[in-house]
Amino acid sequence: MDATGLLETTERLSKSLTPGDLDHTLSRITAAAVEVLPEVEYASFTIKHADGRVETVAPTDDLLWGVDAAQYELREGPCYDAATEDVHVLSPDLANDERFPRYAATAVATGILAQAGLRLFDAPKSQGALNLYSTTVGSFADLGEVGALFTHHSAMAIAYAQEITDLQEALRSRRTIGQAIGLLMERYTLTDQRAFAFLTRLSQHRNVKLRKVSEELVADAQRAGEESLTKN
Repeated sequence: MDATGLLETTERLSKSLTPGDLDHTLSRITAAAVEVLPEVEYASFTIKHADGRVETVAPTDDLLWGVDAAQYELREGPCYDAATEDVHVLSPDLANDERFPRYAATAVATGILAQAGLRLFDAPKSQGALNLYSTTVGSFADLGEVGALFTHHSAMAIAYAQEITDLQEALRSRRTIGQAIGLLMERYTLTDQRAFAFLTRLSQHRNVKLRKVSEELVADAQRAGEESLTKN
């Protein structure tokens, strides 16, 4: 692709990958992959969680739910390997790819003849790979400059989205802890410092995170309030 083509692609990516939280960003990336990358007809994300669970996120077509599930069940396929082991996995001809003999039969039966898995992020609690699908043999033999550009922009968008998501979670935790402190202050006539100290001791005694203890206290108070309203 010449310089003009790369510039146009960059502009299209910038418009497609709008800032947002992680779910929004992953959906925009799969949609942009179909729109911007040559030969891509479908796209999805495979997320591997810290507990080993693997799931599909933001598929551009319902067909991919079954295709991706087959890879997870068989523990083979470009998207499974990219999310769990290798960084990038290209399979231009699935039907004759000796690496995925069992999965290939399922994919070809649905019309998927070529596939690529691109690892886009490694976070402390999860790993994620972008899955690209084509019904044309020979696709993804070489993603070239456009593929590299897309991967770079997508990785930056995901990093930004993770920061937003982490910040949102931190704010939610802070708000919940504040609610729990308020409940303790009212219930036991404590100062905010003593209420926080009580909450901290409870967290340490139970070996449970402060946020979790706070969530339970707030939830118990809400249930008690609802029961009181019902009785009245």
